Amino acid sequence: MDLLSDFLKLIVPAGLVLYGMYLTVKLLLEREADRYQYEVKNRYTDTVVPIRLQAYERMVLFLERISPNNLLLRLSGSSTTVLEFQQRLLEEIRDEYNHNLSQQVYMSQATWDQIQAAMNDVMMLINQASGDTRPDAPALDLSRRIFERIIQKDRQPTSDALKAVKAEIQVMFM
Repeated sequence: MDLLSDFLKLIVPAGLVLYGMYLTVKLLLEREADRYQYEVKNRYTDTVVPIRLQAYERMVLFLERISPNNLLLRLSGSSTTVLEFQQRLLEEIRDEYNHNLSQQVYMSQATWDQIQAAMNDVMMLINQASGDTRPDAPALDLSRRIFERIIQKDRQPTSDALKAVKAEIQVMFM
């Protein structure tokens, strides 16, 4: 019995010391893991957020460049007939799109879909307006017809996509 009591006198304190060491090491490891996660998050913020913001900026620029108002002003005088002007407008839109295609990696699928829909709306607007005019008519007739269609719809075809990009940027910084 004395042996058992002596054994317990040694085991109980040793067990308490081991349990205390276990809790201390566990706490240290948890703190170290939290610190590491914090550092990773800071590195992510320092590296990825500026790249994503630049992608959003490029997509806003893309949408502004393909908006009919800016597109028509920028390319006016580059063609003489409706058919040439239509082809030039569509080519410019495709070139801009292909130049910014990689930016989809940095944004949500819903926002990218909105951007593609805006581009398709602009192209459809150009094609429909071109269908309303003679192919050999002056290019100015196509511009006039595009502006008339925009006035009829009472909205720019790129406005919804611009709102979606801006909303996603706001979510990213909240």
